[in-house]
Amino acid sequence: MSVILDIRLKRANKVYHEAEVLAGVVVITSKEAVQHQGISLTMEGLVNLQLSSKSVGVFEAFYNSVKPIQLINSNIEVAKPGKVPGGKTEIPFEFPLQVKGNKVLYETYHGVFVNIQYTLRCDMRRPLLAKDLSKTCEFIHVLQPQKSKVQPSPVDFTISPETLQNVKERNSLPKFLVRGHLDATNCVITQPLTGELVVESSEVAIKSIELQLVRVETCGCAEGYARDATEIQNIQIAEGDVCHGLPIPIYMVFPRLFTCPTLETTNFNVEFEMNVVIVLHDDHLITENFPLKLCRV
Repeated sequence: MSVILDIRLKRANKVYHEAEVLAGVVVITSKEAVQHQGISLTMEGLVNLQLSSKSVGVFEAFYNSVKPIQLINSNIEVAKPGKVPGGKTEIPFEFPLQVKGNKVLYETYHGVFVNIQYTLRCDMRRPLLAKDLSKTCEFIHVLQPQKSKVQPSPVDFTISPETLQNVKERNSLPKFLVRGHLDATNCVITQPLTGELVVESSEVAIKSIELQLVRVETCGCAEGYARDATEIQNIQIAEGDVCHGLPIPIYMVFPRLFTCPTLETTNFNVEFEMNVVIVLHDDHLITENFPLKLCRV
């Protein structure tokens, strides 16, 4: 006898703010009547920290402190022990997203070494030999927008052989000059990052110009910190040897779930950077890095 358990939230986008109520139905579908020992819902918010393989040996002491951090864990009963008739049964529920004590609810974020996830789990306990049923669905927690205004912090940049760091043989580099500006490095997460870039001159033909969004995740404790930078997305803004003196627009939308407002806590940090990458035809790679501060207003 197959019994199907499902959770359906009323909001199609599953996005909730703190202190809002998650409303929906638990759906039970079966051909015959089902005996159960109670149906409950559990709301859980966890921060999972993981170590990159390169840091594992260095931080043996770390494993004790890399336990998941619990942000929220609450439970409600949806139905008392009894029987559910055959066919399709919908049991409505309302579950407030409220945190106990002085804990802070961070925003949902899916990273590589830091994961902040909120789930709703429905458990149906069954008598004796029947198998207990469980169904989990993820919902997205978004911080309430702050009332304050973000002061735009425009940045002008110049990229030439003289401005580069980490260069072994500066003399062997081809001559080039790229100027540009970003409209802000204090970015509102719901608005695109904008600016423009002009190739003034270049001895060697340009192959491509790209924008790379990078997450910098730091996990740590008193013993030390593991800091890892990984790519989120890469957008090509120019291909081939572009016209010199022509302004090329910079435009990047921050992807949902993979970005969140910049976070700094005692056990982990989540920060973001953007690289402007210029690839020359002789496969020289020129990168200019800009730290970004993301917020929600």
